[in-house]
Amino acid sequence: MLLDTASMYFRAFFGMPEILAADGTPVNAVRGLLDFISRLVEQYEPTELVCCWDEDWRPQWRVDLVPTYKSHRVVEVVDAGPDVEEVPDPLEVQVPIILEVLEALGIAVVGAPEAEADDVIGTLATDAGRPVDIVTGDRDLFQLVDDAAEVRVLYIARGVGNHERVTEEWVREKYAVEARQYADFATLRGDTSDGLPGVKGVGEKTAATLLQRFEHLDGIVAAAADPAAEMAPGVRAKVQASADYLAVAPEVVAVRRTLDVPRTGFALPQQPADPARLAALAAERNLEGPVERLLTVLAQR
Repeated sequence: MLLDTASMYFRAFFGMPEILAADGTPVNAVRGLLDFISRLVEQYEPTELVCCWDEDWRPQWRVDLVPTYKSHRVVEVVDAGPDVEEVPDPLEVQVPIILEVLEALGIAVVGAPEAEADDVIGTLATDAGRPVDIVTGDRDLFQLVDDAAEVRVLYIARGVGNHERVTEEWVREKYAVEARQYADFATLRGDTSDGLPGVKGVGEKTAATLLQRFEHLDGIVAAAADPAAEMAPGVRAKVQASADYLAVAPEVVAVRRTLDVPRTGFALPQQPADPARLAALAAERNLEGPVERLLTVLAQR
């Protein structure tokens, strides 16, 4: 089970009322994430679990290709350092606590330089040699769905308790494309949440129709350049007008699958790695309930 950790703790933060530790530090995101993990482990009984981490939430190489990539999430800063993601202060202070608690529990956290959690997930899900469940609220990861390899997405956009199991058939019914075409579909359609403009005037329906006819993005671009190809003049003009975008966007949208990250050491613990530290954190941070629930679930495996 591969967790898109930030996707989960953001949802916990915005979905739960404010809860404070004794020193006044908010901990609702920490508590929510722990309860999400408890629920998923109890329901799916994974043998291994990884909290995949954004070491770089907006890699410069993606920005160099598409400058608008996640630009709406950037906090304006005076210095010329790395871009800072716009995160509410009450959430930002909880991220180090999340890492401390996961370490004390002995749950694997994996990130990579200049890579997003999506790229870590893509790497660990590819050629895993065993079934993989990806937990995320991010549609981009639908491109990894592969029935033959037993890779599916547990899509939590409507909540962890109301998640959807995304298979190839699910993607086909929802978007009228194959999962292997989803990255090209997203490139054509665009995604305002990631600052990807898409091809102006091409929505989901047109994008799906084009992929049904021409199979992949290269085929669409080639057809747009071929006067003999069966493509409506208006669509042809739109694709041609977006030639510069279409030349670079696929690399931005595609999840990386070949990062240099550990591939082992992810076994779920039955006991915490550091019981004393975990107990102290639970007491200090008002986490006793969620920690006890997760420990109970882990011990029963």
